Amino acid sequence: MKMTVLREVWPARGAFVISRGAKSSAETILVLLEDKGARGRGECVPYKRYGESLDSVEAALRGVAAAVEARAGRAEAQALLPAGAARNALDCALWDLEAKAAGRRVRDLLGLPELRPVETAFTLSLGAPEAMARAGREAVALGRGLLKLKLGGDDLDLARVGAVREAAPQARLILDANEAWDEARYRELTPGFAELGVALIEQPFPAQADAILRALPRPIPVYADESCHDRASLARLKGLYDGINVKLDKAGGLTEALALKAEAQAAGFGIMVGCMLAGSLAMAPALILAQGAEFADLDGPLLLARDRENALVYRGAMVGAPEAALWG
Repeated sequence: MKMTVLREVWPARGAFVISRGAKSSAETILVLLEDKGARGRGECVPYKRYGESLDSVEAALRGVAAAVEARAGRAEAQALLPAGAARNALDCALWDLEAKAAGRRVRDLLGLPELRPVETAFTLSLGAPEAMARAGREAVALGRGLLKLKLGGDDLDLARVGAVREAAPQARLILDANEAWDEARYRELTPGFAELGVALIEQPFPAQADAILRALPRPIPVYADESCHDRASLARLKGLYDGINVKLDKAGGLTEALALKAEAQAAGFGIMVGCMLAGSLAMAPALILAQGAEFADLDGPLLLARDRENALVYRGAMVGAPEAALWG
C-alpha cells in the first residue's frame, strides 16, 4: 500500500471570524491511500487551539507512513496516533479505501441504512449586530432555518442575537462563544437569550474553567466543544454540560467519533456533530455521525469560495449523502 500526504489551501468566501480571530482560507492536509487499484482519501484541519499546525500534523502522518504501508489498519491507527487531526485524516482514508476495495459504502460496512439528508446550521461570522442581522436575513431567504451565531464575549453579544432574531424571527438559533465568556457575562446574558428563543449555547467558558457550569443555572442547554475531544473527555463533563459537539478532527477520525457518540448518548448527553472550516471531503464522514443527532453544523463547504469535484449537494438547510466518488 502507498500513502501520500499533501497540503491544500481552500480560499474562504470572505473572512470567517470567531472570538479568537479571523481566517481567510482553510488549510488542510489530505491523506491518499492506494492499494491494488483502490484509492481512499481523508482530510483534516490542523487547529492551533489544540496545539496543531500543518507542520506537526504532516510530520505525525509521515512518522507512521511505514506502518501504514505495511498494512496497519484502523485498529492499529488508534494506537499509532493520538486523537486529533492527523489520525482523523488517516482513519477516514482507511474507511474510504476499505469501502472502495470492497465495492461497498462505508454505511454498509457499519451495518447502517441509507443515509438521510441532514439539516445543517449555517454559521454567521462574528461581526457588528447589523452585519450579522443582514447575513441572517440572507441565509433564511436561501432556506437556511438553523443559524449558528459566533459571539465575541464583549458588550455587543446580546445586541447581535437580538438583531438576528429580529431579522430572522422564525429561525432556530445556536450561539457559539468559543470560550469567550466569564461567569458574570454568562449570568448577564443567558436570561435575555432565553427570551429570544435560543436553542443552545456552545462552549461559553474556556475548557480549563468550565467547572463553574456545575453551579450555574442553565435556562438554555449548554454543549461542550473545546472541552470534549474523545471518550476520555466524557467523565468530567457529566453534570457540566447537556450535550457535546462531536468533531472528526477532535476525536481523531470516524472510528473514535462513532464510539464517542454512542457512549455520550448512553450517558444522556445530547449530540451535535460539528466541523472545522473545510470542504466536502472533510464533511462527508460526518454525515454518518449526524444521523439521528439533535444538531448538525456541517456547513464548511458553504463558507468556501470553491470545493472539490463531486462535492456535497446543499439544498437550503439540507445536505445529502456523499457520492461514492467523493468519499465512502
